[in-house]
Amino acid sequence: QVQLVESGGGLVQPGGSLRLSCAASGSIFSFATMGWYRQAPGKEREAVALITSGRITNYADSMKGRFNVSRDNAQNTVYLQMNSLKPEDTAVYYCNALFRNVQIWGQGTLVTVSS
Repeated sequence: QVQLVESGGGLVQPGGSLRLSCAASGSIFSFATMGWYRQAPGKEREAVALITSGRITNYADSMKGRFNVSRDNAQNTVYLQMNSLKPEDTAVYYCNALFRNVQIWGQGTLVTVSS
């Protein structure tokens, strides 16, 4: 059973940066497509970024140039570096693992962008 644990959320001022981490247990990590999603209050969950097992990345349009997703298979960890943060980036950020049509979610970490 794979489990995902996010960390790194918090309060940051507009224009600031945060790095989120998602640590995975289990042996499938290096084979899984890992993704970051977010859900703002009153809104639906949306995709932020993903990285395949072959390290191909994809970003939502509003995150391109500001966010960077990476993975360390030796540490079973995926990262989301977020720069130039805006108040509209405020949300709970979730880590997701996709492997053989099975999706696993973390519990989420709250990011608040406010002055």
